[in-house]
Amino acid sequence: MYQNKITFTPHDIYVKEFKIDTRGYRLKEVDQFLDIVIEDYEKFLNIINGLEKEKADLLAEIMSLKQELRNSQMSMEIAKSNENNDVSNVDIIKRLSQLEKVVYENLNNKEEK
Repeated sequence: MYQNKITFTPHDIYVKEFKIDTRGYRLKEVDQFLDIVIEDYEKFLNIINGLEKEKADLLAEIMSLKQELRNSQMSMEIAKSNENNDVSNVDIIKRLSQLEKVVYENLNNKEEK
């Protein structure tokens, strides 16, 4: 992801050679410094790669949790709609029971007369 934004790789730094001038820097000091820079670059790249992997894992977990949330919401909606139907079914059964009582009472009253 960051490969296009980073100018040098640790290998680029390692193989870089400078022209030697009579009043130039001490080569040993430059090499030691560049070795440190290379180590830092490698550490940074490892950190970046680790964070990218962690980011991808977290995004996958977020997607999974969002899907689970959607499924839970749909289950709640289905349960609510079923709950309303169950209540209305219970009401209907109670009403039928009351009507049956009235009808049977009327029938028994007519038979007694």
